Amino acid sequence: MGNTRSTCTRQYAVEGAELSKDRTYDYVIVGAGSAGCVLAGRLSEDPSVRVALVESGPRDRKPEIRIPAAFPKLFKTPYDWDHATSKQGALADRELYWPRGHMLGGSSSLNAMMWVRGHRDDYDAWGEAAGPEWAYDRFVRYFQRAERWGGPRDEKSVYGTLGPLHISPPRHANPTTAAFLAACRAQGLRDLGELNQPDHSGFALTPVNQHRGRRWSAADGYLKPAARRPNLDVYTGARVTRLDFDGLRAAGVVAEGVTAGTLRATREVILAAGAIGSPHLLQQAGIGDPDTLAAAGIDTRVSSPGVGRHLQDHLSYAVTVRCPRPVSLTGADTPANLARFLLGGRGPLTSNIGEAVAFLKTRPELPAPDIELVYAPVPFVNHGLTPPTEHGITLGVILLQPRSAGRITPTGTGAAARPRIDPGYLTDDEDLRTLVAGVRRAEELLADGALRPLHSEPMAGYPGVVDDETLARSIRSHAETLYHPVGTCRMGADAGSVTDPRLRVRGTEALRVVDASVMPHITRGHTHAPTVALAEKAVELIREDAAG
Repeated sequence: MGNTRSTCTRQYAVEGAELSKDRTYDYVIVGAGSAGCVLAGRLSEDPSVRVALVESGPRDRKPEIRIPAAFPKLFKTPYDWDHATSKQGALADRELYWPRGHMLGGSSSLNAMMWVRGHRDDYDAWGEAAGPEWAYDRFVRYFQRAERWGGPRDEKSVYGTLGPLHISPPRHANPTTAAFLAACRAQGLRDLGELNQPDHSGFALTPVNQHRGRRWSAADGYLKPAARRPNLDVYTGARVTRLDFDGLRAAGVVAEGVTAGTLRATREVILAAGAIGSPHLLQQAGIGDPDTLAAAGIDTRVSSPGVGRHLQDHLSYAVTVRCPRPVSLTGADTPANLARFLLGGRGPLTSNIGEAVAFLKTRPELPAPDIELVYAPVPFVNHGLTPPTEHGITLGVILLQPRSAGRITPTGTGAAARPRIDPGYLTDDEDLRTLVAGVRRAEELLADGALRPLHSEPMAGYPGVVDDETLARSIRSHAETLYHPVGTCRMGADAGSVTDPRLRVRGTEALRVVDASVMPHITRGHTHAPTVALAEKAVELIREDAAG
């Protein structure tokens, strides 16, 4: 799966101990991202169960992982899969960069740390697709099971307090962020207080996965407490090249960087490699659309046309403007601010960049928000890979419920043959109309008296207030991913779904997928929190199935 350095096999959980001689486990989990960390941490709580977690990337030791504002410095490094899409015809024939975490913690170790559950309608739609146990009222407890809220709390608080994932308000919000919140209030948006209400229509500061100002990833929350369990082996630098089958039963995985080569699973192989990696591994194993597989030279093991299809992602367009005052995060990485961070976890380097959000409807008749505005007190250009030299602010306009969908397809045989990623952005014209309407709402906020003194002329790709046709051209030329691919191993009660409501791969035995790829519909928010909650629920399903 991509260009990985798989020269080293390590046991993160039992470092220094002798590797298991037979390499046989009850469960073999592929991928140590948000879902894989949950699965490994929770399943290994039972001392009678042996668990292997296999990660192709390195350990999460790089200092920039801990510094919230430094996450763009991880992009296009060995800690990033560094994917690219195919050319997008509706986006001026551009190939878009897709960063994905390639280390322990996966994307939870390089994302913007935003803990956003989504809207209750999202999960009620899951319930319609996969059964009532996935609907909001029965699913919400899995968020709370994961959460350890560190902010103000009263009897109406929605958050859990005993979970492994630290969540807190921003520790050092930029002064311009208060102006954004004031503008939202003046424009009549609902002040949520706590963001993750069942109906999150409104605005709030962004709750973040941080502890004492430092990033708190899924690896921090779920793997590190399990570090000395003798029944958990974590392999890093170990790329899975093939799923091993006994007939239609998944019997284990073959991995580079593992001395014996094969890790056997007596109960289940669980794919947690994400919306790109999991369908890619299934397709390489011959599970997918027969015509698509044949075109790549792969023999069909199980006909499952939905594998790789239904790819959805949040498309984002940046409304970026200059700030006439030296108050943004531009230039915040000074030695003095680094010292503040290292000594006390304080200062502007604790910023996750996206410090506040607003969820809103572009049409009053809609049942739930279709646009998110993410406020960043900095010019966030080119995924943050272009360091800002001027002060500025950014309102990211995000399409929450895209009608467009794409697919993941194999390009050849072998895991090293990178899959083709085609998100199909803006192939439905309604998506572009919604984004244009969302930009107009962002411009209304910028024109409000609270924000007006903090910006002057447009910058980067934003052309300023122009006619709809000119704005649409700018969106096509400058829109980018918000890093939330889902849906490529869709779960459902219907026979056409890739995975059933218990996340088992249809047409196989002892093979399950647990990650964002099984989401039947993308959520109105960010995908880390739903993935963690989904994995918490999956642990229950796995234990129930093992008990018979």
